[in-house]
Amino acid sequence: MISYEFQTKDDVLEFLSEAEDIKFVIIASSDILGDLRGFSIPSYKVEDALKDGKGFDGSSIEGLVRIEESDLIAKPDPKTFRVFPWKYGNHRVGMMFCDILNPDGSHNEGDTRYVLKRILEKAKNMGFDNFYVGPELEFFLFPDDKTPKPLDNGGYFSMGADDPYAFLRQNIVLNLEKMGISSEFDHHEVAPSQHEIDLEYTDALEMADISMLFRFVVKETAKREGVYATFMPKPISEENGSGMHVHQSLWKGNKNMFFDPDDKYHLSDIAKKYMSGLFKNINEITPVTNQWVNSYKRLVPGFEAPVYHTWGQRNRSTLIRVPEYQPGKEKATRIELRSPDSTCNPHLSFAVMLSAGLDGIKNDYELPPPTEENVYKNNKNLKTLPEGLEDALELTKESDLVRETLGEHIFNKFIENKEFQIKKYRAAVGYEYDKKVSPYEIKHNLRRL
Repeated sequence: MISYEFQTKDDVLEFLSEAEDIKFVIIASSDILGDLRGFSIPSYKVEDALKDGKGFDGSSIEGLVRIEESDLIAKPDPKTFRVFPWKYGNHRVGMMFCDILNPDGSHNEGDTRYVLKRILEKAKNMGFDNFYVGPELEFFLFPDDKTPKPLDNGGYFSMGADDPYAFLRQNIVLNLEKMGISSEFDHHEVAPSQHEIDLEYTDALEMADISMLFRFVVKETAKREGVYATFMPKPISEENGSGMHVHQSLWKGNKNMFFDPDDKYHLSDIAKKYMSGLFKNINEITPVTNQWVNSYKRLVPGFEAPVYHTWGQRNRSTLIRVPEYQPGKEKATRIELRSPDSTCNPHLSFAVMLSAGLDGIKNDYELPPPTEENVYKNNKNLKTLPEGLEDALELTKESDLVRETLGEHIFNKFIENKEFQIKKYRAAVGYEYDKKVSPYEIKHNLRRL
């Protein structure tokens, strides 16, 4: 097992000099949609890449640059070095995430990783050293990328015959461990053929990178077993959709700034203000955390997806859940935002979540009282999430918070991409909005997500 404690370029180079079977290293990044992009270089070229970066044409990557500004530099981050757990023929392949730079060495405004770095720096300037996140990622297993047909009849926590692909989930967990990525637990989810793996919390930048890798490892592991894994939010109309519940907390040194021993919910004023900021801004950040037309087919009452602006402790119908405090576990105090799905760009999504929370802390917004009853049965006068991407996007267009968080370039490119997506969907499906999953979504989303 590789000990993943790489900090400097010398750490990486020393490891590669001893690992003779690692012949290539992939330099990876993310486009604005959260698609993993990358190119490989021979391992003996890694030293040059770590020193000077590697030039590439960025004009064909969604959201980076215009065609007349195509020359960019990929500068690998040695702290992100990992080795894929499987062999490609007789050799192995390593990988690193990179920062995207302009030819003059400045950060490129289309680099989504840099967006998150900027907001983390803002949090540090407000007195918070770390923004920790721990996502719960759900996905389906199907026969192929064209047929959303369940491979089992299992339900929540099913075992044995009703969970025939438990071994595949466990193989995914083992593959992640070989890459230095820790999970909390895995299980069969509510819907047939639906699964969940929860990742152990870490700093937001590292977790955004890990979330990108997670999706890749899940799909690759499934492919090697002859099935198809999809993170499509709602592939089957009659079943629960797949989300990405995001646990989050702010820290100063070794102190969890969300914990208060004297509060009924053990939540500090900072935690409550953070939550108030999420509620204040949630509708306008939702197109970033839920970026597909199909995302809103999941966000409907009756399928365990959050719809209403409520929070509570044990209540899993709320938008924000506060996991119940266990004595002596103050470091585990956190809040869980339940609306995002894992087809988002995690760097941008974690950035807008943090920005929303910091906005609540800065402006001292008031947190509404908790709700412990089932809000699907008693939802009078409750504010809701947008019903569709089109409605949500109109709010985002007017959002100073999202514009400032993403930066002018990514903000405009993101809006442009979503408008094009809506136009294509409307041309195929029509203007009558239907919560049922359309054949168009199966054709265009199932394969890519």
